[in-house]
Amino acid sequence: MPTEPQTAPADEAATTPPPEPPPLLTLRDGLPDITETPDALADVVARVAAGTGPVALDAERASGYRYSSRAYLIQLRREGSGSALIDPIAFDDLADLDAAIGDAEWILHAASQDLPCLRELGLEPRALFDTELAARLLGYPRVGLATLVEVIMGRTMRKEHSAVDWSKRPLPTPWLEYAALDVEVLVELREVMAAELVEQGKERWAAEEFQHLVDHVPAPRAEPWRRTSGIHKAKGRRGLAAVRELWTVRDQIAEQRDTTPGRLIPDAAMIAAANAMPATRSALLDTPGFHGRGARRFADRWLAALEAARQIPDQQLPPLTMRSDAPPAPRVWAERDPVAAGRLARARDLVSAYAEEHRVPIENLLTPDFLRRVMWKPPVTEGDPATVQAAVAEELHRLGARAWQVEITAPMLAEAVLDPRPAATPETAPVTAPAE
Repeated sequence: MPTEPQTAPADEAATTPPPEPPPLLTLRDGLPDITETPDALADVVARVAAGTGPVALDAERASGYRYSSRAYLIQLRREGSGSALIDPIAFDDLADLDAAIGDAEWILHAASQDLPCLRELGLEPRALFDTELAARLLGYPRVGLATLVEVIMGRTMRKEHSAVDWSKRPLPTPWLEYAALDVEVLVELREVMAAELVEQGKERWAAEEFQHLVDHVPAPRAEPWRRTSGIHKAKGRRGLAAVRELWTVRDQIAEQRDTTPGRLIPDAAMIAAANAMPATRSALLDTPGFHGRGARRFADRWLAALEAARQIPDQQLPPLTMRSDAPPAPRVWAERDPVAAGRLARARDLVSAYAEEHRVPIENLLTPDFLRRVMWKPPVTEGDPATVQAAVAEELHRLGARAWQVEITAPMLAEAVLDPRPAATPETAPVTAPAE
């Protein structure tokens, strides 16, 4: 007769303590003094120059509080140099620190976020290792720094100060401790992840991605006002013009006052005003979203922006959409070009299968926009496989794909060009019976 599995009594199970959390990460050398004088900076520069190996770096900005994306605190750590906390507001630039770092590799987490503000200070990487990007290539499901430190290093990190106003002076000690911890284990984290990249055969992938971060300079965004949240609700070209005028005035005021534009008036308020076009102060302040000090204090300027939009001749109003050479949204491909839709479906399947097998996010394997562009208008649509693959590879290089990405995906995209999956069109799509 089979025996029943033994279970602990209810009262015993209830008293079983939960597993102990990993120990808290602490500062090995204590909290360094903040560097805010020329003499203190000269000491940091000398220590960094005397150190060895890569330099762990991080920057704290005041996102959500200030207009600019400047750094309000720089943290760094190097073997033999210890950690340093630098107040960049106290200095014109950090060119001497850049010279001390020289050709040493930088270690950052989410480098693309910090590089612009570091470059503003005269800090320019010659080589870098991005722990967040490495984690993506390695297939980690969550790539936040605290998560990686817990999974890889077996330590927990406090993150309660991640969204504070770093422009505040003086900076509270708990904030500084939090900031210093962000570079405490980056060197060790880099060593573990570099070994994992070699083990998975992805070290070349990472090297090319890191070099791309060093070399890449983002192009200025065209017509940034079109990114206003809810702009699709603006009524017609006149409404778009009003959004543009309000956005421009708000951006000017925000820059002058070094505050986040949304703190003056929110995007939703601009859309409401662009549709209602109030002409008086009272009507403006009755518009949804136009409340608070920013709305009242600059009411005359908001009204002037709306009046400027009224005066624009019809032929000079902004078009409803930006001109773009991008392919249409994939949802309309089957109707507009069924063959292209078939190419896209086949290519997505092939690339997705490879990404899943090698545990890498599909967007890191190939930028989705690159895939769509090649599938919408391939450089060639017929010929022998080698010729098509070479043409696809050349087009991917032109778009900006890295060599490792091209080597992996060009054969797949060429296969999709030569043998697309039949795409369902409105005429051929299967009819499903209605639910009873």
